[in-house]
Amino acid sequence: MAVTDEAIEKIKGMIVSGALRPGDRLPRESELAADLGLSRNSLREAVRALSLIRILDVRQGDGTYVTSLDPQLLLEALSFVVDFHRDDTVLEFLAVRRMLEPAATALAASRISERELDALSARLDALGTEPSVEELVACDLEFHRSIVGASGNSVLCSLLDGLSGPTTRARVWRGLTQEDAVGRTLHEHRAILAALRDRDAEAARSWATVHIASVEQWLRASL
Repeated sequence: MAVTDEAIEKIKGMIVSGALRPGDRLPRESELAADLGLSRNSLREAVRALSLIRILDVRQGDGTYVTSLDPQLLLEALSFVVDFHRDDTVLEFLAVRRMLEPAATALAASRISERELDALSARLDALGTEPSVEELVACDLEFHRSIVGASGNSVLCSLLDGLSGPTTRARVWRGLTQEDAVGRTLHEHRAILAALRDRDAEAARSWATVHIASVEQWLRASL
C-alpha cells in the first residue's frame, strides 16, 4: 500500500471507530503523525486528499476538522467526477436515473405537501404551452429536483442531483430535434403532478419512468 493510502486508511479508521467525530478537531500534525506512525509529509498528503472529498475541512490558521459528514456534503465529490463524463456514457447516466428517480417520485407521493404541489403547478402554468427549449429544460431540472427533495431522502436527492447534469444536454438536443418533444414533456409533467396530487405512488412511479425512458429511447435511436 502506498504511504499516502496508508495514512488515509488510518485517519478513516479513527473516524469510523468514533475516535474522531463530526466536528472534531484533529490533533496537531506532529502529534497525529507520531501517534499513527506516519511521516508528516504522508499525513499532509492524506489530509489534502480527504479534504477534497469533504471528509476533512482544513481551516487556515485554525486547524483541521472532521466535517459534518452529511451525505449531501460527501456526495459533492460525485458531482465532480460526473463532470468528466464522456458523451457515450450519457445513456448509462439516464439508465441510473430511470432506476432511482421513479422510486424517489413514488416516495414523494405520500410526503409532498399541498403547498409544494401548488408551487409545482404554478411553475408549470408560468411556463406556458410554448416555452423555449432552454426554459423547458431549466424547469424540468427544478421540477424533478423539487419532487425528489420531497421524498425526504437526502442521499437519494444528492445522488440524483449529481446525475442530472450529464443528461441536460441530451434533453436540449431532444427538444430541438424531436417533433412535439416540448408538448410531450409538458404532458408528462402534468401527469406526474396529477398522480402526486392523488397520492398514487404507483402512478407517480410509472409516469416518472415513462418520462425518463422517453429521453433514453430517443437518445439511443439518435446515437
